[in-house]
Amino acid sequence: MQRSPDAVMLFAAGFGTRMRELTRDKPKPMIEVSGRPLIAHALELAQAVRPARIVANLHYKPEPLKTLLEHENVLISLESPEILDTGGGLRQALPLLEDGPVFTMNTDAIWKGPNPLHLALQAWDPDRMDALLVCVPLERAVGRTGGGDFAADADGRISRGGKLVYGGVQILKTQDLHQIEEQVFSLNVLWNQMTAQGRLFALEYPGRWCDVGYPEGITLAEDLIAADDV
Repeated sequence: MQRSPDAVMLFAAGFGTRMRELTRDKPKPMIEVSGRPLIAHALELAQAVRPARIVANLHYKPEPLKTLLEHENVLISLESPEILDTGGGLRQALPLLEDGPVFTMNTDAIWKGPNPLHLALQAWDPDRMDALLVCVPLERAVGRTGGGDFAADADGRISRGGKLVYGGVQILKTQDLHQIEEQVFSLNVLWNQMTAQGRLFALEYPGRWCDVGYPEGITLAEDLIAADDV
């Protein structure tokens, strides 16, 4: 099994319910920010690390996404009849991703600063880590409501709660997905196992990040893209 990720999984299957009317007729990753679909912003970052394969999972109103992504040589994992959540969706896509650790990336965020996938790749240490999550301090998480997701100790090991927000980019070893009995499950199930083993780590992102999971986030993200500063 290779030690560095050579594939990227884009999560694009969700219903986008927080977007309300904006996702009545199209999937959330097709909502435009600064004139481009959200999925295009994510795909640009993914392509920049030159992976051997990029895979996207689709479920809700998949056709426009399928058309766009196949034009970009992205492989499609269609979830039907039911949506499988992040863990189940990633496990279904494993035959397309092939062996080894993978990047996973949410498609409803905008990053302002260095490419988070590049940073994760530079910090990845498979001897110590089963997953490395790129996290953003609350003060640089634009549009975030509520608290953080994680805290990290001096070595970067993660615990729940704290002032770090998971930005939606990680490197993850996938072999333990096969040990989970449920068909539909979140990657939180795997993260909890890794936390208990001291194998889940955080990398603090030095730039800014915006949640575009709800309508107000579109304007915030466009302002962030237009801003001169990081």
